[in-house]
Amino acid sequence: MFIHVVLFQVAPKEVAKYRKDSLMWAGFTKKAKGFVAYFTMKRYGYLNQYASVYEWDKKSDHDRFMQKYHDWLVAKSKAKVKVLGYYNLKSVDRFR
Repeated sequence: MFIHVVLFQVAPKEVAKYRKDSLMWAGFTKKAKGFVAYFTMKRYGYLNQYASVYEWDKKSDHDRFMQKYHDWLVAKSKAKVKVLGYYNLKSVDRFR
């Protein structure tokens, strides 16, 4: 399992647009090979920080999607956000 997280700083007046943009991105990822799940999360203890979390079967599935759609989706996004970081995580153990 591969997880990609983008941490954003989002001004309060931009949150509604950020959430709408996030669901637009998720709608396109949902159709991509290897996509598992998407989450929009607010970071506790930090002012105006949100994370977009994507879960994929494999990193190569994520990379294929990003190569094809990233720049186009960035251009379509309306919220003014500041990217604070990108995190690529590989699942080691999973318990449900």
